Amino acid sequence: MKRIDLKEMRLYKVKASVLLMFFCLSFGLAAQGDAEAGRWLDEASSAMSGYETISMDFDYVLDNQAEDVSQELTGSLLLKGEKYVVNLFGSTQIFDGSKTYTIIPENEEVNISDADLDPENTFTPSKFYSFYKSGYTYGMDEQKNMDGKKIQFIRLTPIDSDSEVASILVGIEVSTKHIYQVIEIGKNDTRTTLTARNMQTDGNIGNDAFTFDEKKYTDMNYLINR
Repeated sequence: MKRIDLKEMRLYKVKASVLLMFFCLSFGLAAQGDAEAGRWLDEASSAMSGYETISMDFDYVLDNQAEDVSQELTGSLLLKGEKYVVNLFGSTQIFDGSKTYTIIPENEEVNISDADLDPENTFTPSKFYSFYKSGYTYGMDEQKNMDGKKIQFIRLTPIDSDSEVASILVGIEVSTKHIYQVIEIGKNDTRTTLTARNMQTDGNIGNDAFTFDEKKYTDMNYLINR
């Protein structure tokens, strides 16, 4: 199989970020589908949103056999309230509550953007799921044994028939109600999978973990784009 080059990987970066947020945030889907599936989502939402901090590693796998495209990567996440740090595709994205910093070592550049002043457009963890409140129906799917864990899958299907997404499978660990795996299946047969590893909750993560040190990067002659 061919490997995805850097340009192709950046095309998938937004998709990966969208999937990543499923690990950490509430769903708000209480009236959109099967009652049993809704209870599973509610319990996962309550468990995940109840933590002050979350840190984890994760596996990212993208596969499209029809296009002979395959990619396997690892990443990491820190989350505290509205603040987060995501490492993936060799880049780091920091959101400190007001600005987003995307650090791209390969290009020796940092892209800085302000949070949107319109609350409906601001990308923050707690607001991310407003799109999904009326965007999907859902129902029970299969239960699997994975890595010694029982994982119950819930299938989400877009209401919008024009969506590029055919379905999303959310895998919930039976014993903890943590989100263990998320699989997005595209209408073009692309399957993107994120699997949580080494999740730690309510750890001592200081605010400095979400602070961007501009001097560090200017001293390294990085281009700072605002």
